[in-house]
Amino acid sequence: MNRRAFVQGTGMLALSPLLPSLLLASPAAAALPVVRPAAGRRHFQSQAVEAAIGEFQRHVKDPELGWLFANCFPNPLDTTVTPGTRAGRPDTYVGTGDSDAMGLRDSTAQVWPYLPFVKQDAALRQLVAGVINRHTQCILRDPYASAFYHDLARVGEWQPGVHARKWAVDSLCYPIRLGYHYWKTTGDDQPFDADWRRAIALTVSTFREQQRQTGPYRYQRPALSAADTQPLGGYGYPARPVGLLASAFWPGGEATRLPFVVPSNFLAVSTLRQAFLMLADIAHDGPEAQECLALSDEIAVALRQHAVVTHPQFGPVYAYEADGCGGHSLLDEASVPGLLALPYLGATPLNEPTYQNTRRLVLSAANPFFYKGSAGEGIGSPRSGPDQIWPLSIIMRGLTSTDDAEIRACVQQLRATHAGTGYLPESFYKNDPGRLTRAQSPETNVLFSEFLWRMYQERPHLLT
Repeated sequence: MNRRAFVQGTGMLALSPLLPSLLLASPAAAALPVVRPAAGRRHFQSQAVEAAIGEFQRHVKDPELGWLFANCFPNPLDTTVTPGTRAGRPDTYVGTGDSDAMGLRDSTAQVWPYLPFVKQDAALRQLVAGVINRHTQCILRDPYASAFYHDLARVGEWQPGVHARKWAVDSLCYPIRLGYHYWKTTGDDQPFDADWRRAIALTVSTFREQQRQTGPYRYQRPALSAADTQPLGGYGYPARPVGLLASAFWPGGEATRLPFVVPSNFLAVSTLRQAFLMLADIAHDGPEAQECLALSDEIAVALRQHAVVTHPQFGPVYAYEADGCGGHSLLDEASVPGLLALPYLGATPLNEPTYQNTRRLVLSAANPFFYKGSAGEGIGSPRSGPDQIWPLSIIMRGLTSTDDAEIRACVQQLRATHAGTGYLPESFYKNDPGRLTRAQSPETNVLFSEFLWRMYQERPHLLT
């Protein structure tokens, strides 16, 4: 069944509390097609994930949500993971689904929601351990690279194995976050060997280099868009060294205008503290552990001094970018890490006043990437263009809310964005969910499932 016929053939409508006059299309339960790959075509199958799908569908009476959960939760396992071994150890490649590229950030996000299930499924645990091992080898190859080929010997534009070299602070934070929570969940310290300790030391030295912005890294190339290169010899616009870490690119892949990306620096604070705990407890390495803690403290102090701006409507808020000279960008885009997602990442408390002020700002017209239309409201990104809402931002809104009405509205909007595909897209047009970019986004799908699973466990009445 093609998507247009599927959408036009539905007749059920739901009302969003966020937009009282908004009608959201929802397909009739009887018309839900089979869209998940057949078992023989799936890259990996987890017994624990399949059991969770069965449990969700038995207890959540909305058939459309059950269908979406069954499609979206295993989507990275079905389509993007390639488990294997290297030197007798687990080695897992996680692609984007549409190119031979494994981003450090994206691959972490694509397996992150499986962590609560790894103790029940030894094969799934090995798969995640393989991602951690692969991250280690990637960082040792090039700490400034953001994405790598499946074949680490493959020659491309950069050094062998490197697919993209768009330096972003969060690329080195996400492997630590995944490793720490894997360790806390399983107690398994096998991935955290001498190579891993070398990767942590390289991460810290790279962060130190980028506290002063210039150094060995530069990025300049002929480009049709200014968002794909950096000016001034590839180093970007100047900034004053104040202790923050400079990024050449946003998490979404667009070039920074001011080099200190605030949400990425918040994430660095929390992940460096996680690295400190791991080095102290697993490696018994006092000096390197203390270096992680000291750098984390420096960044935290600099954030308090240089990342907060007083907005005339919302009061003290966090900027998205800063330059240490008093310049700030007040915005948020849909990619994670972003300002909206800070509590989800464990980078700020949910009830912290400045975060709450910031949350109100980024979910309003004061944010240039916030869009509102007849098909929904949410945050977009320069990558997808004006008026394109990312379901990822609606997911993060739901995961950072304690208000039942707001959470229910997020669920209702998300269930209306698949346009008959059974999966969530990267983005949809604010007035038409059928106008989308990238019809199947594995990261969005699995994080949507994380949101649904959390609501099933904590607020099941919101899924009816």
